[in-house]
Amino acid sequence: MNGTVLERINKGLESLRRSERKVADAVLADPHGTVRMTLAELAETVGVSQPTIVRFTNAIGCDGFHDFRIQLAQSVALGIPATQSVIEAQDDTATTVSKVFDFSITSLDHVRRHLDLNALDRAVTAIAAASRVVFIGLGASGIVAMDAEQKFPLLGVPCSAPIDTHQQFLAASTSTPSTVLVAISNTGRTASILDTVRVARDRGATVVGITGGLSPLAELSDIALIVESLDNTDVYTPTISRLAQLVVVDTIATMTLLRRGESALGDVRAMKTMLAQMRSGLPYQGAPERGELA
Repeated sequence: MNGTVLERINKGLESLRRSERKVADAVLADPHGTVRMTLAELAETVGVSQPTIVRFTNAIGCDGFHDFRIQLAQSVALGIPATQSVIEAQDDTATTVSKVFDFSITSLDHVRRHLDLNALDRAVTAIAAASRVVFIGLGASGIVAMDAEQKFPLLGVPCSAPIDTHQQFLAASTSTPSTVLVAISNTGRTASILDTVRVARDRGATVVGITGGLSPLAELSDIALIVESLDNTDVYTPTISRLAQLVVVDTIATMTLLRRGESALGDVRAMKTMLAQMRSGLPYQGAPERGELA
């Protein structure tokens, strides 16, 4: 199995038996303390039998309890917290804040370590050279597309992010070989998104797919960026996929700015200067010369 033992526990929560889930919740709540426990101590703490502990360790890809403790110690050594999955209705404000933030940090680190840097480079190269970039997504992924729409024009990249499915379809149908369509979908299975991608491909556009795993969208994309987060279906679990997508889009934007060079950097400096003027409440003073911003 891939990933650290804490990551595997988080991803496999829904497939565990009820008694094994109790063990998982206890481990995630206190991984540092669990490392120091014997098999008997952990069983007593959780309130399950020792064979249940062993079955749990096997279910998450460990070769027995000893191997589990070694792998858990390695995960703990990374310094990455993993407590979010045990959010409970009775948690107070401080506990809930800690768990949500810790899980977000854990998930973003997981995304970073599993991101295909070669695919990321190819996506940036395509976007930096594009005559037009179209971002599409629905629901939470649509919010990410809209966020991209307000970032990339500042980098000198003409772009749009239509939110209506018909508008998305029309944008794809007017694509050219110099267009890049960035399709964002965590599941990668939304029918209208896939249809829009097919239209863009037929028009010769380059398709960049940002998706949560191997999916129809990944298969249809010229460049697939797999953003593998630690989402689960627990009722108290915040959707981390949107946050992960936002960070990946920010990374693409930063790399695009670096790729486009000093000219784009000068435009961004000018934009920020004019925004500062606008927020000051003073009358418009005109666009600054690039030389003034060096």
